Amino acid sequence: MLTITATRAFSQDSTAAKEPGKLTFSGYAEVYYSYDFNNPGNHVKPPFIYSYNRHNEVNLNLGFVKANYTSDRVRGNIAIMAGTYAQYNMASEAELLRHVYEANAGLRIGKGLWVDAGIMPSHIGFESAIGKDCYTLTRSILADNTPYYEAGVKITWNPNEQWTLAAMYLNGWQRIQRVNGNQTPAFGTQVTFKPNDKVALNYSTFIGNDKPDSARQMRYFNNLYGTFSIGDKCTLVAGIDYGLEQAAKGSSDLNTWYSPILIARYALTDKVALAGRVEHYNDKHGVIINTGTANGFQTTGYSLNLDVKPMDNVLFRIEGKYYDSKDAIFTKDDELKTGNVSVTTSLSLWF
Repeated sequence: MLTITATRAFSQDSTAAKEPGKLTFSGYAEVYYSYDFNNPGNHVKPPFIYSYNRHNEVNLNLGFVKANYTSDRVRGNIAIMAGTYAQYNMASEAELLRHVYEANAGLRIGKGLWVDAGIMPSHIGFESAIGKDCYTLTRSILADNTPYYEAGVKITWNPNEQWTLAAMYLNGWQRIQRVNGNQTPAFGTQVTFKPNDKVALNYSTFIGNDKPDSARQMRYFNNLYGTFSIGDKCTLVAGIDYGLEQAAKGSSDLNTWYSPILIARYALTDKVALAGRVEHYNDKHGVIINTGTANGFQTTGYSLNLDVKPMDNVLFRIEGKYYDSKDAIFTKDDELKTGNVSVTTSLSLWF
């Protein structure tokens, strides 16, 4: 990581000491190989998977270079990316925007009070696109099917070290550009509480419409999770997503979906760790994941991964994962199956 101190010029009669701003450059790259035992001929995993989703090929999931500026009153980020994460998660964006990981600027307008605007990481969920920051190698179903990024304006207030409160005006549900014909504002909120260094609790919401106004269906989404450190070696993450969307424009009927998840990580040594995940995604109305089957998308996932960190900025991982669906939604040799097994390895490097 390269840091440059940016000095400022002040008038000679200035009596207040000012800290200079810092400009920092960083980078990240994560290469992966994944094998899906259903052996899809087009090399693409099931359509609800957006990260690490290429089968039987060595590929780049995410690589980016980033510039960050931080001072007492101003902050900002610019990051340009490439990889299959960008290819599949940004497919609905304009071509010139598909390689923008972050582009935002912020201004402190009061004590602990910031306003940020631009393209930012999502306020929803505990998993990000950056693999090394997540407890499991691949992302959960709920992470891949909620926003990784958002565009809009965010106001954040930190009244003390325990609480963080934020509210957002957004362009939509994982949207840089609005859906054509959509003039409906979207909003988000986030409340984070850290009573001590062992526990962190988070509640995030989204309200908006992800369709043209001519077919408006309001969506109301809730994301709740907690991170708990048990001793020096074990960490648990427990969470649940619960969403509602109008069944049709103007309807009082609501289609719902939910997704509970539990992840446990245990550090065997400073350089070796194990993590396991159990998750369930229930979207029988096909609001987010539409399979066209009688029971919709009702799938349980299990995974186990091993992490090895030979150097401070290098991480090797291997993970086995199994999906079990209520309906036969996976294809193998032109036959529909209820199960899906895959093994994934990755190598990350950052500076």
